[in-house]
Amino acid sequence: MTTASGTREVAAPRSRVWRALAVLEPYCAVCDVSYVVAGERSGAGARFVCVPGRLAGDESPREGAPRGEIVEWEPERVVATRLELTPETWTTRIELADAGADLTRVTITLTHAPRRPRLADRLARRAMQQLVQRTVDGELDKLPAHVEQVTAG
Repeated sequence: MTTASGTREVAAPRSRVWRALAVLEPYCAVCDVSYVVAGERSGAGARFVCVPGRLAGDESPREGAPRGEIVEWEPERVVATRLELTPETWTTRIELADAGADLTRVTITLTHAPRRPRLADRLARRAMQQLVQRTVDGELDKLPAHVEQVTAG
C-alpha cells in the first residue's frame, strides 16, 4: 500500500468547496470525467461508475469501467471514496477546515493498494510513491477550477 498527502488553501468558504469536491455531478469539466451514480449523489454508501469524457444522454458506461463508493461522509468536513480498478484500489480522502474568512484548507490523502500484492510491487515502491504524490499534487492544483464550477452561495 502506498499513501501520499498534500494540503492547499482555497479562497472560498468551506460550504462552496464542499459542493465542488464532495457532491458527484454527472460530468466534471475540470477532470473531463462522467459519473453515473446509483441512487443518491452523496452520502456514505453512494455508489458510482466513472468514465473518461462526457457520456451522451442515453449512453451507459462500458463494461469494466471503474466502480466507486463513498466510504466516509461528514458534511463540510470529510469525504472519502474508494475506486476499484481491476488490478488496484484507490482511496481518496478529502478533509476541509476553515483557514480564515472565506478561506478553506483542503487536505487530500490518496492511497493506492494493489489487489494482489506481488514482489514486483515492492521493487517498484519508489516509483509508485512518486506517482501517488504527483497525483495528489495534480488534484490540489485543480482545486480553484473545481470551486469556480460551483455557483457561489
